[in-house]
Amino acid sequence: MFCEQLLGVIPRLRRYARSLVFDRHAADDLVQTALERALAHWHQFDQRRDILVWAIGIAHNAHLDERRRHARSARVEPDAPGRDDDPGANHPAVSPDIGLQLDLARALGRLPLEQRETLLLVTLEQFSYAECAEALRIPIGTVMSRVSRARVALRALLDGGSAGDGQGAAPPHGATLRRVV
Repeated sequence: MFCEQLLGVIPRLRRYARSLVFDRHAADDLVQTALERALAHWHQFDQRRDILVWAIGIAHNAHLDERRRHARSARVEPDAPGRDDDPGANHPAVSPDIGLQLDLARALGRLPLEQRETLLLVTLEQFSYAECAEALRIPIGTVMSRVSRARVALRALLDGGSAGDGQGAAPPHGATLRRVV
């Protein structure tokens, strides 16, 4: 039963990992690490919990471990080599506006990791704030604050303004987004 439940969350775990790291291969490695850890610690899973929240929490911790291992965070930009070149490749029903998809991917890549991961869990994975807080092991108020700041920054980036980190700092890599399609 546990293995069947775990198999059922793999697509959403992969989607979250790919949105988090913007690199298909790194995301697949993250998912594999999370699944290995989940299988190694299956006896710690409480059947009353949502297995997706548990698995995302494991993936989150694995991602943090990987970032700690590499003292300087090698950030992959959405337009860097190794990224999936066609955002809608596995989803043919996705909006045909490729320019908007590219703008969104680039804007998400400019958000601080803490804001991006909470925004993705709440919007893409449709976690409640409580589930997101549980998965990331942070207070619910912190989740709400990060999601709010991420939405403001994302709007600013997509509207051509300066997003920053919500603290008045300039966005990473300076300039705002300009679509070139």
